[in-house]
Amino acid sequence: MNDLKDAIRQYALQLGADLVGFSGIDRFDANHPRQHPASIYPDARTVIGLGFRVLRGSFRGIEEGSTFYQYYTTGVETLEEVVMPEKLLALAGLIEDFGYEAVIQKRIQTVMPGRDQTNPETEDSKITKGVEQELQLDFTEAAICTGLGEVGLSGAVLSDDFGPFQRFAFILTNAELEPDPVVIPHLCDRCGLCLLACPGQAFAETPVERVYGGQASQVHPLDSWQCAVYYKGGNRSTNPFMPADALDDVPNREEILAGIRKLSAQEAQAILPRLGFYPPGRHGLTASICGRACDRACYAHLEEKGLLKRRFSEPFRKHAPWRIETEGEARR
Repeated sequence: MNDLKDAIRQYALQLGADLVGFSGIDRFDANHPRQHPASIYPDARTVIGLGFRVLRGSFRGIEEGSTFYQYYTTGVETLEEVVMPEKLLALAGLIEDFGYEAVIQKRIQTVMPGRDQTNPETEDSKITKGVEQELQLDFTEAAICTGLGEVGLSGAVLSDDFGPFQRFAFILTNAELEPDPVVIPHLCDRCGLCLLACPGQAFAETPVERVYGGQASQVHPLDSWQCAVYYKGGNRSTNPFMPADALDDVPNREEILAGIRKLSAQEAQAILPRLGFYPPGRHGLTASICGRACDRACYAHLEEKGLLKRRFSEPFRKHAPWRIETEGEARR
């Protein structure tokens, strides 16, 4: 079976995957049956993890406050809806050529695991309401179990090569392949810069313990509704497209635009349709105005500490993050 594992790894890399890892299903938490590989595919023996980098250049426009389309088009839409599906189908075909089944796990963007949740990357109006997502892996758990990275304080998966700058997909197969080791945490130093960078304070103040692949980590849960409002640009200090009269009839307007009000799901749902100041993507995807400020802060910190394997000619963060200081003032 090592020949098959080697063939899968080499073909995945040839197709363009940047990270490849393998795990047996025994590493997955049996207490969460809706996310367990054997619930999704009863004959599953192995989970294959694939990581695809999000280019540093995809974040450059938002990092500088100059252009905003690159991240959500190239870093989300193109990867999730063009690149990854093609690669997954090709790799699954290889596995089936060897006589084993392959069940693809790609993110379901428009149906949520819980009825009261939303997806910040998707227009909330496009999300099916009142229906729970069908069985699907917990992508964070699967990335850790397959040895692709470790969990950071914000819940992002961090890799040695790309920090938090990658996206994941998985294949379940009935081929029993040798697992790769789970990564021993060594990147996240709990600095908290990821939490502080959020323009909407969407992370919980108190961390909770999450166990992935047998390893316990402290993670600050993300409020998906709060995140959705500020991912889309609810904070005026980080949104150059927001008109001066935005949300002018909304209660607690100033607190909302400053990113300091804790929004209920109902408040967020009412606000989200009114934040369409920048054209959305296709496939129901939302334009990201925050540009994953949490991930950018994390990446900049890891690079500054010299913890990332890949080196660049210039640092990712060249100056303090830009912001609009006062209404009408030119942004940095």
